[in-house]
Amino acid sequence: MTFQEYLDYFEQILASPAEYPPYDDVEYFNYTKLNWSRMNRWLKRFEPSAVMKNLVASITEHQHWIVITEPWCGDAAHSVAQLYQIVKNNPNIDFDIQLRDTHPFLIDDYLTNGGKSIPKLIIRNDVGHDKVIWGPRPQALQAIFESMKAESKSFEEIKEVLQKWYNEDKGIALQDELIAKLT
Repeated sequence: MTFQEYLDYFEQILASPAEYPPYDDVEYFNYTKLNWSRMNRWLKRFEPSAVMKNLVASITEHQHWIVITEPWCGDAAHSVAQLYQIVKNNPNIDFDIQLRDTHPFLIDDYLTNGGKSIPKLIIRNDVGHDKVIWGPRPQALQAIFESMKAESKSFEEIKEVLQKWYNEDKGIALQDELIAKLT
Protein backbone atom coordinates (compact mmCIF):
# COMPACT_ATOMS: atom_id res chain seq x y z
CA MET A 1 0.00 0.00 0.00
CA THR A 2 1.04 3.59 -0.43
CA PHE A 3 1.88 5.67 2.62
CA GLN A 4 -1.50 7.41 2.35
CA GLU A 5 -3.27 4.04 2.19
CA TYR A 6 -1.35 3.02 5.31
CA LEU A 7 -2.52 6.18 7.10
CA ASP A 8 -6.09 5.45 5.99
CA TYR A 9 -5.80 1.86 7.23
CA PHE A 10 -4.42 3.14 10.55
CA GLU A 11 -7.40 5.52 10.88
CA GLN A 12 -9.85 2.72 10.07
CA ILE A 13 -8.36 0.66 12.90
CA LEU A 14 -8.69 3.58 15.30
CA ALA A 15 -12.31 4.18 14.25
CA SER A 16 -13.39 0.51 14.37
CA PRO A 17 -10.90 -1.60 16.32
CA ALA A 18 -13.36 -4.48 16.74
CA GLU A 19 -13.20 -5.06 12.98
CA TYR A 20 -9.40 -5.42 12.94
CA PRO A 21 -8.01 -8.09 15.24
CA PRO A 22 -5.71 -7.86 17.21
CA TYR A 23 -6.78 -4.24 17.70
CA ASP A 24 -9.98 -5.44 19.34
CA ASP A 25 -7.73 -6.17 22.34
CA VAL A 26 -7.73 -3.01 24.48
CA GLU A 27 -3.98 -3.19 25.14
CA TYR A 28 -3.16 -3.38 21.40
CA PHE A 29 -5.66 -0.64 20.67
CA ASN A 30 -4.30 1.75 23.32
CA TYR A 31 -0.74 1.22 22.17
CA THR A 32 -1.84 1.77 18.56
CA LYS A 33 -3.50 5.08 19.52
CA LEU A 34 -0.22 6.14 21.12
CA ASN A 35 1.67 5.11 17.97
CA TRP A 36 -0.70 7.20 15.85
CA SER A 37 0.13 10.23 17.96
CA ARG A 38 3.88 9.57 17.79
CA MET A 39 3.84 9.01 14.05
CA ASN A 40 1.90 12.21 13.41
CA ARG A 41 4.29 14.16 15.61
CA TRP A 42 7.22 12.96 13.44
CA LEU A 43 5.31 13.75 10.25
CA LYS A 44 4.92 17.34 11.48
CA ARG A 45 8.33 17.86 13.08
CA PHE A 46 10.90 15.62 11.43
CA GLU A 47 13.13 17.29 8.87
CA PRO A 48 15.78 15.17 7.15
CA SER A 49 19.34 16.47 7.39
CA ALA A 50 20.83 18.40 4.47
CA VAL A 51 23.15 15.47 3.72
CA MET A 52 20.21 13.05 3.68
CA LYS A 53 18.12 15.35 1.49
CA ASN A 54 20.96 15.81 -1.00
CA LEU A 55 21.67 12.08 -1.13
CA VAL A 56 18.03 11.17 -1.76
CA ALA A 57 17.66 13.99 -4.30
CA SER A 58 20.65 12.58 -6.19
CA ILE A 59 18.90 9.23 -6.74
CA THR A 60 17.96 9.19 -10.40
CA GLU A 61 17.47 5.46 -10.90
CA HIS A 62 14.08 4.03 -10.08
CA GLN A 63 14.05 2.46 -6.60
CA HIS A 64 11.47 0.66 -4.50
CA TRP A 65 11.62 1.40 -0.77
CA ILE A 66 9.52 -1.30 0.87
CA VAL A 67 8.72 -0.98 4.56
CA ILE A 68 7.35 -3.98 6.41
CA THR A 69 5.40 -2.75 9.41
CA GLU A 70 2.18 -2.80 11.45
CA PRO A 71 0.32 0.01 13.25
CA TRP A 72 0.85 -1.69 16.63
CA CYS A 73 4.66 -1.44 16.32
CA GLY A 74 6.18 1.17 18.61
CA ASP A 75 9.46 1.35 16.67
CA ALA A 76 7.53 1.89 13.44
CA ALA A 77 5.71 4.89 14.92
CA HIS A 78 9.05 6.68 14.76
CA SER A 79 10.94 5.15 11.84
CA VAL A 80 8.21 4.78 9.21
CA ALA A 81 7.23 8.44 9.41
CA GLN A 82 10.88 9.49 9.21
CA LEU A 83 11.55 7.21 6.23
CA TYR A 84 8.55 8.63 4.42
CA GLN A 85 9.70 12.20 5.10
CA ILE A 86 13.14 11.30 3.72
CA VAL A 87 11.91 10.02 0.34
CA LYS A 88 8.56 11.69 -0.31
CA ASN A 89 9.91 14.33 -2.70
CA ASN A 90 11.84 12.02 -5.02
CA PRO A 91 9.60 10.76 -7.87
CA ASN A 92 12.15 8.03 -8.64
CA ILE A 93 11.42 6.31 -5.32
CA ASP A 94 8.31 4.20 -4.78
CA PHE A 95 7.53 4.05 -1.07
CA ASP A 96 5.55 0.89 -0.43
CA ILE A 97 4.12 -0.37 2.87
CA GLN A 98 3.74 -4.11 3.37
CA LEU A 99 1.94 -5.33 6.48
CA ARG A 100 3.94 -7.89 8.42
CA ASP A 101 0.94 -9.99 9.42
CA THR A 102 -0.81 -10.05 6.02
CA HIS A 103 -0.18 -12.23 2.99
CA PRO A 104 2.33 -12.40 1.21
CA PHE A 105 4.33 -12.37 4.50
CA LEU A 106 7.40 -10.71 3.02
CA ILE A 107 8.86 -10.56 6.54
CA ASP A 108 9.66 -14.28 6.33
CA ASP A 109 12.55 -13.35 4.01
CA TYR A 110 13.90 -10.62 6.32
CA LEU A 111 14.06 -12.05 9.83
CA THR A 112 16.09 -10.47 12.61
CA ASN A 113 17.81 -13.07 14.78
CA GLY A 114 15.16 -15.54 13.64
CA GLY A 115 12.27 -13.21 14.59
CA LYS A 116 9.78 -11.10 12.64
CA SER A 117 10.98 -7.78 14.06
CA ILE A 118 9.68 -4.64 12.39
CA PRO A 119 9.90 -2.15 10.86
CA LYS A 120 12.12 -3.48 8.14
CA LEU A 121 13.21 -1.40 5.15
CA ILE A 122 14.20 -3.07 1.89
CA ILE A 123 15.55 -0.87 -0.88
CA ARG A 124 15.37 -2.55 -4.27
CA ASN A 125 16.50 -1.44 -7.68
CA ASP A 126 14.17 -1.54 -10.66
CA VAL A 127 14.95 -5.19 -11.45
CA GLY A 128 14.11 -6.35 -7.92
CA HIS A 129 17.62 -6.71 -6.51
CA ASP A 130 17.89 -5.84 -2.81
CA LYS A 131 20.39 -3.00 -2.45
CA VAL A 132 19.86 -2.17 1.22
CA ILE A 133 18.17 -3.87 4.14
CA TRP A 134 17.69 -1.88 7.34
CA GLY A 135 15.86 -2.43 10.59
CA PRO A 136 14.10 -3.06 12.83
CA ARG A 137 15.73 -0.13 14.62
CA PRO A 138 19.01 1.81 14.56
CA GLN A 139 22.00 -0.36 15.51
CA ALA A 140 22.77 1.46 18.76
CA LEU A 141 19.17 1.04 19.90
CA GLN A 142 19.12 -2.59 18.76
CA ALA A 143 22.13 -3.24 21.00
CA ILE A 144 20.31 -1.64 23.95
CA PHE A 145 17.20 -3.69 23.19
CA GLU A 146 19.13 -6.96 23.01
CA SER A 147 21.00 -6.16 26.22
CA MET A 148 17.79 -5.40 28.10
CA LYS A 149 16.18 -8.59 26.81
CA ALA A 150 19.22 -10.59 27.92
CA GLU A 151 18.87 -9.00 31.37
CA SER A 152 15.20 -10.11 31.43
CA LYS A 153 13.94 -6.54 31.72
CA SER A 154 10.18 -6.17 31.52
CA PHE A 155 8.52 -5.15 28.27
CA GLU A 156 7.38 -1.94 29.99
CA GLU A 157 10.96 -1.06 30.98
CA ILE A 158 12.21 -1.78 27.48
CA LYS A 159 9.44 0.28 25.83
CA GLU A 160 10.22 3.25 28.05
CA VAL A 161 13.94 3.18 27.23
CA LEU A 162 13.28 2.78 23.51
CA GLN A 163 10.80 5.67 23.36
CA LYS A 164 13.14 7.97 25.27
CA TRP A 165 16.00 7.03 22.93
CA TYR A 166 13.94 7.80 19.81
CA ASN A 167 12.86 11.17 21.20
CA GLU A 168 16.43 12.15 22.06
CA ASP A 169 17.95 10.86 18.80
CA LYS A 170 15.43 12.66 16.56
CA GLY A 171 16.11 10.38 13.58
CA ILE A 172 19.84 11.08 13.39
CA ALA A 173 20.99 7.46 13.76
CA LEU A 174 18.51 6.21 11.15
CA GLN A 175 19.75 8.83 8.68
CA ASP A 176 23.41 8.13 9.43
CA GLU A 177 22.89 4.42 8.83
CA LEU A 178 21.01 5.01 5.57
CA ILE A 179 23.64 7.46 4.35
CA ALA A 180 26.37 4.88 5.08
CA LYS A 181 24.44 2.16 3.23
CA LEU A 182 23.55 4.31 0.23
CA THR A 183 27.00 5.82 -0.41
